[in-house]
Amino acid sequence: MSDNYADIINLPHHVSKRHRQMPLTERAAQFAPFAALEGHSAAVSSTAQRVSLQVEEREKLHAVCDC
Repeated sequence: MSDNYADIINLPHHVSKRHRQMPLTERAAQFAPFAALEGHSAAVSSTAQRVSLQVEEREKLHAVCDC
């Protein structure tokens, strides 16, 4: 390990006396998906539905052909 942080690495974790600790649910919200990924879930769902329909059609075709 580099000596860059040797003077602070063993200090105790700071706990504010003025501000309450943020609940985990609020902290997790900070890491929610960015707007750049908006629509990603819908695209995944759409693809899953399309693939599911293709599989069903293929299964019906195999059942009819008895292949």
